[in-house]
Parts: sequence; structure tokens; C-alpha cells
Amino acid sequence: MEESNHSTVDEFYLLGVTNDGIVVLILEMSDLHSPMYLFLANLSACDLCYSTVITPKLLYDMFLKRKSITFIGCTFQLYFFTLLGSIEEFSTMLSTMAYDRYVAICHPLLYVVIMNRTKCILLLIAVYAGGILTAGIHTSSAITLSFCGSNIINHFYCDIPPLMDLSCSDTYINKTIIFALTLVLGFVSVVVIIASYIYIFITIIQIQSAEGRHKAFSTCTSHISCVALFYGTAFFMYLRPSSGYSGTQNKIVSIFYTVIIPMLNPFIYSLRNSEVKGAVNFATS
Repeated sequence: MEESNHSTVDEFYLLGVTNDGIVVLILEMSDLHSPMYLFLANLSACDLCYSTVITPKLLYDMFLKRKSITFIGCTFQLYFFTLLGSIEEFSTMLSTMAYDRYVAICHPLLYVVIMNRTKCILLLIAVYAGGILTAGIHTSSAITLSFCGSNIINHFYCDIPPLMDLSCSDTYINKTIIFALTLVLGFVSVVVIIASYIYIFITIIQIQSAEGRHKAFSTCTSHISCVALFYGTAFFMYLRPSSGYSGTQNKIVSIFYTVIIPMLNPFIYSLRNSEVKGAVNFATS
């Protein structure tokens, strides 16, 4: 019997999960060019950068016995981690998205007028400016400390609490500044979110049809899920008393909001949003 010809395969090509990330999808699909998706694109980009600051170093260190980072490297990691975390959480990216949902549901006829292009750009500028300011304060509070004893950080990245514990300086003022800044900015953002959703729920209750109520509420569930995940872990991490800190607990909680939550956010918005799912189906068809 004659043997058929076969070519030798010495490599394979992977298509990956998708060629269309949320940011690219929103830029390319004209149906998604609205304030809601503008904020979502920024949140997705922030999530991508946020996890990139921590995850590559974490994965690389898993294969090393001697896990080290330079002082400069630690400073940059702390700054960008704080910057991106502040943009997403304490500098009101999530509260800006809550306000957008409030306008869309409570004032639908005025939505285009209220959430115009200029206002959206100004809101984003305020968010990023607030993040830069917050990160600057947090990082300067940490790097001005004196480190004259052990140089072993009981964590998998350069975070503020373990650096404070490692310092031989008096950290009372530094901890007070960080605690107050986190408390004020965090709760201001939470108040905006809660106030927005109080008005949203009142408006939804007044909608006559069950289908209308379901459609209005479904536009908010993704955002509520992201808010609950991020704020729950972050407040648990940074607003506990010093006596409540445990190295193991900190690491577990940190894994959630530095790796898992940024990974989950795009999936939460994609799976719960019919327009995004429609755009994905169109782009992949």
C-alpha cells in the first residue's frame, strides 16, 4: 500500500482567547461610542495596566529562590500600583460610571445634553488628575521613611502597609495621612455611588412594566458587581486598625484586588451587557 504524503509540523499558531479586547472593541464599533462605553474602555485599560504592574513580577518571582527588587523598582511599582488603584477606586472612575447610569436612567431625555463630549472629557481629566495626586502623596509618604534594619518585605509586591512595618521611622503621621486620604476619597466616591443608586432604584420602582424595570436594572448589575468586589477588598485591606494586620491575610486579599478582580471586570461587563456581547459576536462572525 502506498503511504500518503504528510508534511512535518514543527510549530503551531494560537489564535488566543479573542482578538477583540473591550478597549479595541469600543474604539472600532460605532454602536459603542457613548459615554458609558467611554468610561468602560478607560476602566478596562486601567484594569489591564493595574494587574500588569503586579502580575509579571509575581509570576517571575515564583521561580526564584531570592526574590528581590531595587529601591527604585519598588518606588515605581508602588507609584503605578497606587496611581491605577486610585484612578479606578478612590479617584471616582467607578463613581463616574455610577453617575452616568443615574443620568441615563433618571434623565433619559436629557442624557445626550448632560453627558456631552466636553463633560465626559472633563470627568476623565478629573479622575486621572486625582489619581496622580493621590499616588504622589502615597508614594512620597512611603519613600521618605528610613529603612535601617531588615530589608525583607512580608508581601509579594511593594505596598504601603508592609513598608510602614519595615521602617525604623516614626510612621504615625504617614499612617494618619494615608488613612485619612483613603477614608475621605474612598467614602466620597462611595457616597456618590450610593446616592446615584438610590435615585436609580426609586426611578426603576416607578417604571410600570416589568420588562422596563428589568431592562433598566440590567444596565446597572455589572457596575454594582465591580463596585462590591473592589471596595469590599480594598476597604478591608486599608481601613483596618494596625493590630488587625496579618501578613497572610494581606496577601490573600491583595491577590483578589490586584490580580483576580482586574481580570474579572471585563468578563463581568461583557457577559452582563447585551450590546457588548452583540459587538463581540459581530466582530468574531
